[in-house]
Amino acid sequence: MVLKIKGDPGKADIEGKVFWGWFVVAGAFAILSVSYGSKYCFGIFVKPMFTEFQWPMSAISLAASINLFMYAAGGVLSGWLLDRMAPKWIMTIGSLITAGGFVLTTFASTPIQLYLTYGVLCGLGASGIGVVVANSSVGKWFVRKRGVAVGIASMGIGLGTMLLTPLAGYIVKYYDWRNGFITFGVLVFVIGVGLSQILMGKTNPEAYGLQPDGDARREKPTGLSTDHRVPVVSLMPVLIDRRFWILVVCFSMAIMAEMMAFVHQVTYAVGYGIDKIAAASSVGAIGIASIFGRFFFGWLSDRLNDPKYAACLGFIVMAVGMFILMKTTTVTQLFVYALFFGFGYGSLAPMMPILLADRFGRYVLGAVYGWLTFFAVGFGGACGPILGGLIYDTSGSYAGAWLLNLVILLLVAMLILTLRRGGGTNQSGSLD
Repeated sequence: MVLKIKGDPGKADIEGKVFWGWFVVAGAFAILSVSYGSKYCFGIFVKPMFTEFQWPMSAISLAASINLFMYAAGGVLSGWLLDRMAPKWIMTIGSLITAGGFVLTTFASTPIQLYLTYGVLCGLGASGIGVVVANSSVGKWFVRKRGVAVGIASMGIGLGTMLLTPLAGYIVKYYDWRNGFITFGVLVFVIGVGLSQILMGKTNPEAYGLQPDGDARREKPTGLSTDHRVPVVSLMPVLIDRRFWILVVCFSMAIMAEMMAFVHQVTYAVGYGIDKIAAASSVGAIGIASIFGRFFFGWLSDRLNDPKYAACLGFIVMAVGMFILMKTTTVTQLFVYALFFGFGYGSLAPMMPILLADRFGRYVLGAVYGWLTFFAVGFGGACGPILGGLIYDTSGSYAGAWLLNLVILLLVAMLILTLRRGGGTNQSGSLD
């Protein structure tokens, strides 16, 4: 895309037909691939660390919980910054911290060291290259096509999971879990830093004389300031709105179930004699299924009169997956579970920003998404791995964990249907 200045230097006419928002989608897609693909491989490293160090399963799982809490806490800051600056520096710094955390994890020899390197550093760094920054950046460039755009960007999570989990399983089987962390550190550094600098340097379409979705640019009335910065909107009306807290509860519980399964399903499968690479590949199968789920639920949300119905369907499909996992003892059953759970889980990343923008507007999307992530991932997601580890340590089985997930997912599927659209502090009309 080429920018050519004509006449008034305060205006920019675009030569070329590709709306810049689609470049933002491409950058978000690739960065989310490496960010989440590497994050979701931790469950593959749990068993070899358990074998080497003989730490309790809950002690190892706590590292994943700390990682998620730090990711969520950092998301509050990164979301706030995103409403005030271009995403490229947030993503660059996040990539550097994450890459450093992966490399330092290879030197961990005590639980405390694991918590500091993988838990604190990788979690905090991931907040700069996660969905809060990536999907919010995409959401600022689209209104009518927001569901499809966010869905496509979120598909990167599935692709990264599909590609990196079998790689991690191969490395663990034939080399060492430490080599896996080093590999991911290099990937995050190269892709995260490189693409954020190239594709994520713009804030929102209005700041560059464009309109959301690539619509024709409206001429700015004469006499107005050339300052294109987005007005800062107060978060307080959102934080006291019951609709925000319904979203917090629903996504907190769904992400708790997601992370409990992601961290423990490989160990569960290996316990039934399933090959390590096949067990690890089941996480990749979830990634493959989630690619289709992310696009489908994003596409579906653009075509329903309220996107909450798409979110409800996603929770139900995840619940079906958990029911299958409860009965799983063979490789075939494991992959059937992965396809159902992955397709439903694919709804989470696109539906969070879509529902927030629909209820509260896109100009405040970064900060609101940061706070939703803080509660949903920081508390719900962080509880998932450690709760699964505790259930296993006390009962010697994951049966109770999978049953808990099934019940929770069915309950939040009903709760999301109570989410009202109008009234209260709905800012979507005035801000979009």
